[in-house]
Amino acid sequence: MSQLPPCPQCGSEYTYADNLLFVCPECAHEWSSVETAEDGEESKVVTDAHGSPLADGDSVTVIKDLKIKGSSQVVKVGTKVKSIRLVDGDHDIDCKIDGIGAMKLKSEFVKKA
Repeated sequence: MSQLPPCPQCGSEYTYADNLLFVCPECAHEWSSVETAEDGEESKVVTDAHGSPLADGDSVTVIKDLKIKGSSQVVKVGTKVKSIRLVDGDHDIDCKIDGIGAMKLKSEFVKKA
């Protein structure tokens, strides 16, 4: 299930999307999704391959063999990565993998452990 922003007027969590607008059923406030993104109130939520939100310090498991660029090594399916850090950019997870070292991973190739 996707995470919708809380109502900016009353703070209600029960908002719903109606085409391009978000609507609060408690106070009847309507606002556009474009306004929310421009205001900067919403921070980017990083999710794993199954849609679970990730946070700094989480442990994740790799769900696909990943070739390491410039090397003959491969990060195998099922490799568990501990204490991830979320960063901005194309590769949004910064971590250390045992036997390989520091890596940057895309969240679409991991699941929350």
